[in-house]
Amino acid sequence: MPKAARRVKSSNAATDPVAGSADVRALIAALASDDGSARHHARESLVALGKPAVRCLMEALRDPGEHVRWEAAKALSEIRDKTSAAALVTALEDPSFGIRWLAAEGLVGLRKYTLPPLLRALEKRADSIWLREGALHILHQLAKRGLNDEMGPVVAALEGPVPTLEVPLAARDALEKPRLARRLRDNSPKSP
Repeated sequence: MPKAARRVKSSNAATDPVAGSADVRALIAALASDDGSARHHARESLVALGKPAVRCLMEALRDPGEHVRWEAAKALSEIRDKTSAAALVTALEDPSFGIRWLAAEGLVGLRKYTLPPLLRALEKRADSIWLREGALHILHQLAKRGLNDEMGPVVAALEGPVPTLEVPLAARDALEKPRLARRLRDNSPKSP
């Protein structure tokens, strides 16, 4: 484990939930480095920290620096913490294709926890081509994992002739389906 991650792990995290936040912020700052190796090591340290790094990584998704956003999206996709779903959905509209792709892959990894924030975003921002493209990729991947019944109409709307009109309605209908609501309440992950 990299030295910075060991320092944070050994901090007083049991009594202070924000313990080590200065170290986490130092690792986040290292994501802006011009040195690719330094960025890589900082990201690995943040991934090794896991949940304690998630909040700062979500904030880093809004950083003006593309390297920082890319590394943050990559780290969040590797950590797979369900609290990052909404931030990753927002990153589906990042100007950088690489960041959008990493966010989509991270959301695929979050499986069912992706659906509420993704469907809410589609309901409100269906005019975003990047959001629709990312959502279509995610829903195709999730369909391979057994969510096809619930998401079929949303996929059809995304692929339809007038997605800006059809997608918000399909997303709202999907959010209101009792079967999907039960599945989202069930915390046990379905096997792939």
